[in-house]
Amino acid sequence: MKTMETLFAELAAKAEERPAGSGTVEALDRGIHFLGKKVNEEAGEVWIAAEYQSDEQLAEEASQLLYWLQVLLIKRGVTLDDVYSYL
Repeated sequence: MKTMETLFAELAAKAEERPAGSGTVEALDRGIHFLGKKVNEEAGEVWIAAEYQSDEQLAEEASQLLYWLQVLLIKRGVTLDDVYSYL
């Protein structure tokens, strides 16, 4: 099972190593506008899942939101510690 930290480390490594065929690398290359739209889209899907779907579906949608949010943070050079400092 992944944690926020292990996912972030995995995504940061992909951003640095840029493996061929990586969807994460492709998303990073598309830029902040694309990533922001993905975060917004996934946030809406989390809301819908919370209102109308099962806990399992909600957890799945939340995981997708966390993935896209972390990719956006990596694109901007913001770390989890930067985020944690505001919690």
